[in-house]
Amino acid sequence: MSVTIFDSFLTTPEMIKVFDDAAVVQAMFRFEESLAHAEAAAGVIPQAAARTIASVCNAQLYDINALIVAGRRAGALAIPLVKELTRTVALSSPEAASQVHWGSTSQDVLDTAMVLVTRDALKLLDDGLQHLTAQLLQLAQQHLATPVLARTLMQPAQVTSFGFKLVTWAAPLARARAQLRQQAARALQLQLGGAVGTLAVLGEQGSAVAQHMATSLGLKCPDAAWHTQRDDWVRLGLEVAVLTGSLGKLATDLSLMAQGEIGELAEPSGNGRGGSSAMPHKRNPVSAMIALAAATRAPQQAATLLAAMGQQHERGLGNWQAELASWPSLFLGAHGALQALCDACADLHVDAQRMQNNINGLHGLIYAEAASILLANYIGRPAAHALLEQLSQHSVASQTPLHPLLAAAIDADPRLQPHISASQLQAVFDPQQAATPARTLAEQQLAQLQQTHASLSATAPFDPLNEARPA
Repeated sequence: MSVTIFDSFLTTPEMIKVFDDAAVVQAMFRFEESLAHAEAAAGVIPQAAARTIASVCNAQLYDINALIVAGRRAGALAIPLVKELTRTVALSSPEAASQVHWGSTSQDVLDTAMVLVTRDALKLLDDGLQHLTAQLLQLAQQHLATPVLARTLMQPAQVTSFGFKLVTWAAPLARARAQLRQQAARALQLQLGGAVGTLAVLGEQGSAVAQHMATSLGLKCPDAAWHTQRDDWVRLGLEVAVLTGSLGKLATDLSLMAQGEIGELAEPSGNGRGGSSAMPHKRNPVSAMIALAAATRAPQQAATLLAAMGQQHERGLGNWQAELASWPSLFLGAHGALQALCDACADLHVDAQRMQNNINGLHGLIYAEAASILLANYIGRPAAHALLEQLSQHSVASQTPLHPLLAAAIDADPRLQPHISASQLQAVFDPQQAATPARTLAEQQLAQLQQTHASLSATAPFDPLNEARPA
């Protein structure tokens, strides 16, 4: 697979290699090698023929670019590949050449090849999720008690803890990791159906051949061919899209908190990272930018998979081909976003003092709700709300902190003065106190996430034993 310079900017060399032309073609040859050995084991073709076929199932023996050009004319890459494989086998054994690709069809080859390379792609995503989740959980542990502004509708709302915010970033990633594994256990399956999905040529030996192939390739053996039944496969792609969306959410928050006027977070800098060609002072959040670009593209890529599901009869015309072309793009973007955010979180600068300054700069207005609840115990909620609304407006107009305005109002009100002490009021305007509920929730969720993370990290995903076992 070739990518443009702009695509390569938004992904990683590792994921490009997974879907590289040579990797996909080699996966197709793995199918043909496995098919030959399975058919020999079932007595469908001679063992000698299987050995001869397997001996030349090596992509390095073939002109991959020529195969791609020929595949465009033929309508499927598998057609010239099988033709060249047959020609090569015939050089040493015309008899074995007649057994090449016996009972299979082009879609069997291509679908299984995509399953095999997708397994490698999922391993990269799983590794990246393990790393990024661990970074976020470590940061959350460090900042459980760090007060920070919570913002709703892009406006300051109340005080939360930065640890709680980090936990909310990590939780969808842990869920995505688990969901990808569960869906992969269903979707990473052999494709073998023959011309119309019935394995007619293989007859009674069809099931044995399929089971042998699935075991040798480390894939689940399906109940039947899924040539035009793409539900499990597309669900896997959609899980990748959802993951990319979660990464986009993280990147959105990071980029907003890294704005110069906010200054609560900053991505690592140095060695030209995040610089500007015109403005030497800039420190651009390039990791967030990459993740946001991937998140912007993912919905359209996922939509293509969904649109391609209405495949005609027993072989799709155009829609299956559209799915094949769009599939790698989801993984390229997801891994690019993951790696970028791993880089950002590896040395993320957290400015706790700036977080506090931003809280202080609001003159206590963000404590208005808590103060209203305190007063409501004595004068009722409507009256308390009205008083705090009036005092808040006065605070904004006069640039006077809300705390002393409220203290004066309490002292002047006989309904309130005997009941609310200065220490009680001080507690309402204490950012550490205000962040306590968030810290408590964060501690609970952090413990659960650490347990989930440890459990997922203790098992190797997408290996033959796991994938051969039904979900």
